[in-house]
This record gives sequence, structure tokens and C-alpha cells, in this order.
Amino acid sequence: MRISDAYIARFQSLHPIKIDLSLGRIERLLAKMGHPERQLPPVIHVAGTNGKGSTVAFMRAMLEASGARVHAYTSPHLVHFHERIRLAAPGGGKLVSENALVEAFERVESINAGEPITFFEITTAVAIDLFQRHPADYVLMEVGLGGRMDTTNVFEHPAACVITPVSMDHREHLGDTIAKIAFEKAGIIKRGAPLILAEQHPDALAVCRREAARLGIRPLVGGEDFHAHEENGRLIYQAEDRVLDLPLPRLLGRHQHINAATAIATLLAVAPERVGQKAIETGLTRVEWPARFQRLTGSLTKLAPKGAEIWLDGGHNADGARALAETVSELEEKSPKPLVLICGSLARKDADALLAPFVGLARELLAVPVGSELARPPEELAAVGRKLGLPSAVAGSITESLKYLGARDWREPPRIVITGSLYLAGEVLALDGAIPE
Repeated sequence: MRISDAYIARFQSLHPIKIDLSLGRIERLLAKMGHPERQLPPVIHVAGTNGKGSTVAFMRAMLEASGARVHAYTSPHLVHFHERIRLAAPGGGKLVSENALVEAFERVESINAGEPITFFEITTAVAIDLFQRHPADYVLMEVGLGGRMDTTNVFEHPAACVITPVSMDHREHLGDTIAKIAFEKAGIIKRGAPLILAEQHPDALAVCRREAARLGIRPLVGGEDFHAHEENGRLIYQAEDRVLDLPLPRLLGRHQHINAATAIATLLAVAPERVGQKAIETGLTRVEWPARFQRLTGSLTKLAPKGAEIWLDGGHNADGARALAETVSELEEKSPKPLVLICGSLARKDADALLAPFVGLARELLAVPVGSELARPPEELAAVGRKLGLPSAVAGSITESLKYLGARDWREPPRIVITGSLYLAGEVLALDGAIPE
């Protein structure tokens, strides 16, 4: 057990409500800390439903390829908390060390002095404290939930605001329509800061345009002012003032083309003198973002059928499931294999929406438990699969499901896709030995 684990456990008990969207507590704490959020390098603030983390990963890879030093804050973590805080370093950022994290935990906890504060609020303050103490050229900040009242929405003058695709998720906190959710996401827009919008649902785009107009901002809009598409095995990025012929991103799937285009548009708006085509090319080919259609090659492959492919994706909402199914379909066209879906989800997620894109694509579903008190019983998930016409069964764990598949005779080795929850993704990475670095 790490020393930081004790702090994390304590922080989780400082406020009775796990998610309590408000800016009052974090503003109070930052004021007591001397407003470190006002002393940071240029901040690029990223909100959205899907693609936030991938877009941040693309920007970080491109900026670092240009020689820039970059801090990054993302959530949630998959295996260890340290994944949330990446500190700038020569040659590329590194996850915060245990010693540096514990020291920051001590400082911020002492300053908070026992006042009520949520886990995400105090740990965001820790990240800002660390960013202020370590030199960097840019800070990439991913919104935790929503935007308007999200803890990260404390930057008065960000270098840019980015909104990735908005879709239905967290309805209990953000609203029950795309427009309502987009309104919350649009709360990060700041007067005077460039606004970059990924390709959006029409309702989300209308809301974001309205909020931008209110603040006197003309946004750069994906699909209008910039876009990217695949052509002859290359990624072609087009904007009003340029066309870039680029390598395909290391992250697979057409949805990653949208994320890459959004990252490119943002950096060309914020740092055109620093980020040229060479840095963009290098970033596209070096980018890493765990559990986003990631091929597993570690310990779990020993349990699966010989020659099987195992892929992991953290998709946990309707749009994420559709994007994953589209990516798998493209892979199936190039290299047909029997597809087995292993899925576990949280109870609040729409199980029909998670599974429906795989009907007619997957041969079977194995529903597994997720290590969270918020998990959906796998029996319920399997029942939804059967209702949709997807042959479904229950397995007691990831390892049990792979052993079950490994014990069967296969005319052709299967393609196994594990998905449905970031909690599940973290468990799988730990089992496979693919701990994010």
C-alpha cells in the first residue's frame, strides 16, 4: 500500500456527497492557497462528453514533439491515482511521483484545515498546486463533469476552451437533453479565449454558438472551419488556410480522427509559431491513451484461445459504444474473425444503448461484474443482451470469462473486445500488467 492511498481514503470522507457540483468550496481553498490557478502557464481547458482524454493526449503528444513542456490533468484514473497528474519534464512529461504527490497532499490538506470539500475538489487543488510549483509551457486541464459548475472551471483567462462531442451521459447531474447537457459544457467558455468545437450534435452546436455569441466569440467549428478524413491511408486535415497531409493517428477509429482534428485546430489557434507540421505528425504517431481500443499483449493473452486478439475499450455510454462498434466493424472488414464481447457496466448506464451497436456484429456476450458499488449485476446485462437478440451468458470475472473461451474449440481464433466501464478497464489493465505510465 502506498502512503498516498491513506490520503486518498481520507479525502473521500471529507464531504458526504460524492458528486456535489459547486465552485464555492474550491474557490475558498484556492484563495487560502494564494490563488495558484492564477500563476500557471497558459491553460487549455477541455470539456465534452466523449473524446476529452484522447484530445488532451493528442495535444500533449504534439506539444511535447515541438519541445514544449506540458502539464496535464485528466480523470478518472484507471489503475493508480497518479495517472491523473502528469508533470512536465525534459523529453516528455511523467506521472507525478509518489513523494511529490504525498508532499502536495500534506500541503493542501493542511491548508484546507478540515473544511468540507469533495474528493475531486481537493485533488484538483493538489494538481494545481503541483503545476504551479513545476515549470511548464502549457497546462492541459480536462473537465471532470459538466463544465459550468465543474471544479476545474476556475481559470478566468484560459489560452483556449475546447468542447469535444457532447452526447447523453450523467443525466442525473447535467440534464435529460443534449441541449441541457451542452449548456453545462458551454459553461467553460470565457470571453477573449479562442473556442474550438469538435463536430457536434446540432442541438449541442446551437447552444454552444449561442453562449459564444453572448461572450463575443466566433468559435472554430469542426466540420465547418476544420475537419479531417482518411484518404489513401493518410489523414488529411483541412482548414480555411491550410491542408495538411498527415499519418493516420496511432489511436484507432474514425472518432479519433475527430479528436485529432480538434487537437490540431486548437494548437494552431494557440501556438501556431511552435506547433508545425512535423510536431503534429510526430504527435499523431506517438500518442498514447490507455483503454481506448487498446490491444492487450500481456498476461491475459495466456488465458484466451491461442491466437486470439484481445482489445480493451473504456467506452461507457451510447456514443462510445457506437464509436467502438464502428471501429470493430472496420477491423472486421480488413480481417474477419468471430467477435466475442465481454462487458460490464454501472447500473446508471443505458444497457440497451451499450449493447445495441453490437447486435449482428458480435457472436456472443459474456457479462461480467464491475468492481464498484454502483455496478449493474451481470445477470441484468446478460438479460438485456438476450432481449436484443445477442446470445449472452454470465461469467464471474474477466479471468473466468477468458478461461471459458480458452477451453473451447475454435475453428478460427476469436477477436475479444472488453468494454462497458472505465472501472472494468482499470481492472483489466492491472490483470494484464499494462499499467499506464
